[in-house]
Amino acid sequence: MLPGEFHAEMSDTTSSRIYDVAIVGMGPGGAVAAAELSRGGLTVLAFDKDSHPRYKVCGGGLSARIAHVLELNLESVVERTIYGVQFAYRGQEPLLIQAASPIAYMVMRDRFDHHLGQEARRAGAEIREGEGVIGLVQQDDAVEVTTSLGRYRARFVVGADGANSCVARQLFPESPPCRVPALESEILVGDGCAFPPSGTIVVDVGAVSQGYGWIFPKHGRLSIGVGEFRLKSVGLRATFDRFVQRLQGLKELSIPRPVGHPIPVYSSGAWTGTAIPRRLVNGRALLVGDAGHLVDPLFGEGIYYAVRSGQLAAQAILRAMHDRGRTVGEYEGEVERELVPDFRVTARIARVIYTFPHLCFKLLGRYQDVVQLYFEVLQGRVTAEQFLGQAKRRMKRSVSDLLLEALQLR
Repeated sequence: MLPGEFHAEMSDTTSSRIYDVAIVGMGPGGAVAAAELSRGGLTVLAFDKDSHPRYKVCGGGLSARIAHVLELNLESVVERTIYGVQFAYRGQEPLLIQAASPIAYMVMRDRFDHHLGQEARRAGAEIREGEGVIGLVQQDDAVEVTTSLGRYRARFVVGADGANSCVARQLFPESPPCRVPALESEILVGDGCAFPPSGTIVVDVGAVSQGYGWIFPKHGRLSIGVGEFRLKSVGLRATFDRFVQRLQGLKELSIPRPVGHPIPVYSSGAWTGTAIPRRLVNGRALLVGDAGHLVDPLFGEGIYYAVRSGQLAAQAILRAMHDRGRTVGEYEGEVERELVPDFRVTARIARVIYTFPHLCFKLLGRYQDVVQLYFEVLQGRVTAEQFLGQAKRRMKRSVSDLLLEALQLR
């Protein structure tokens, strides 16, 4: 089709209306932003290439701190409530560490995302499902969004379209992608499966080079996967197969072929301890969640950060719309102050754990209180920076105690 023919064909479906905000992608970040913007009185047009509810490959782990930022009743979409982690090294020496209150919730993305999308609809957002965005052009007073069905204009656009974001590719071309590889399969096990123990997830720090293997329980099924927190991977399918073969609790089950998906971690320096800043605002465009690589570089948690960045982006747009002295550029500063410190800390932890996985696993038994303290990060009781400071002091005291014990034995 020639360019002129394309424009002629699209002209009948081109909207003359200028929306306040167009949102590309209706995952958690996009849906939360759409709801908040609509409640703030702005006109919102949201696009998703699929129709909801739709299946999505995802571990579905949501840290319990979500309760501090999302004022919604999520009981109907929580598959399992998690109180502890069963750590292992290459399937051996399992060590269960538990908390008194929830540290995470397991969700299926089709139900969870649909739940958030319905909330956005109730708030007044106009949502076009099954209409994928294929082009974006920044103009002086708006952004033109071209989809498979038409063209639209909005004063601002929020890119919430995941790891392979169209918005990021077209409006943030100078930001190189940083996506680490993962494979995941889901097994139907019924309600009688006793593995892993109730209220527990499995994390195997020796299953993968520079990464970990996981088992996340859902209602009647298990999400099983491996992820390598480095840019290039060799033989990840073989690694997945070895991980599954070591799982004693699943010997009799048939494991469906795993599906690959990228994890867009915040920094490609997760294994070097350095953070690479990424632009999240360019003119009238903002990136949230996976599209902005706002994913924890330790365990790859992304849902919480998608939700929170969606809220922060919406708040920045609302301020800019209601106060000429404010700009959407403030969103980057909010992310830098609230979310990036978490990534800097977890990048440092990842560098140590994924470089010395066996040693770190052996130390878990001695430093279970440090793990309990990290659980408080997941619960939103302390920040990652506070955790790191307290963990350092705890471990220094332990080393001092060991030295004193050694001197007394002489």
